[in-house]
Amino acid sequence: MKNLFDIEGKVALVTGGSSGIGRMIAQGYVENGARVYISSRKATVCEEVATELSKLGTCIALPADLSTEAEANRLAEEIGQREPKLHILVNNAGANWGAPFAEYPDAAWDKVLALNVKAVFHLTRALTDRLAAAAADGDPARVINVGSVDGIGVPVLETYAYSASKAAVHHLTRVLARKLAEKNITANAIAPGPFESKMMAATLDQFGDAIAKSCPLGRIGKPEDMAGIAIYLASRASSYVTGAVIPVDGGMVTTR
Repeated sequence: MKNLFDIEGKVALVTGGSSGIGRMIAQGYVENGARVYISSRKATVCEEVATELSKLGTCIALPADLSTEAEANRLAEEIGQREPKLHILVNNAGANWGAPFAEYPDAAWDKVLALNVKAVFHLTRALTDRLAAAAADGDPARVINVGSVDGIGVPVLETYAYSASKAAVHHLTRVLARKLAEKNITANAIAPGPFESKMMAATLDQFGDAIAKSCPLGRIGKPEDMAGIAIYLASRASSYVTGAVIPVDGGMVTTR
């Protein structure tokens, strides 16, 4: 039973890894001995964050705009050229769009669904062989998708495409779990509540105190809260868990 949560020596790719929840996960992996690749759309920022995280361990920047299938395939090819095996894929890259119901644009659906849902499918499919190569008896390869509590409960803000996309991510995770089990790969989803991230910054500036008070645990999520669940899902501790959607929200949705 020792070392159940050990991920040292594993190779991970974290999309959207240069900020917010993706960076929290990437840093948790780096600090615990994984070799981590981070990807994000802005190359300069991606390189800067990789350089900073490399002070703690091994982190490499591979910038990509995953809103297109071609870019997902290119990123998968780059990983394949560098690594024969990929133990962990974290599909975290995402976009949000808020607008009133009467004005909500079609462009919002195209942008949000392309990155939040289609990119998860495209990149996972493109990296399945690399993941399968890393799978071992008692320690499968891992796909970890980042959903949201907004895909479980109805959000307060008018983010129609975002909440729908995250519900889709949760169900896509279950579908992938059954398919990828054939290759000894698990697929699970994390459904974060409020964390300090770029996407949540404006909301927390306005409503942070109220959100914290509405949380049964009385606070906003911390980086170690996100790193903890991500390490669990990447380690032998979760080897028999697949198709799960795990809220990490201090009880906001689970006790509603």
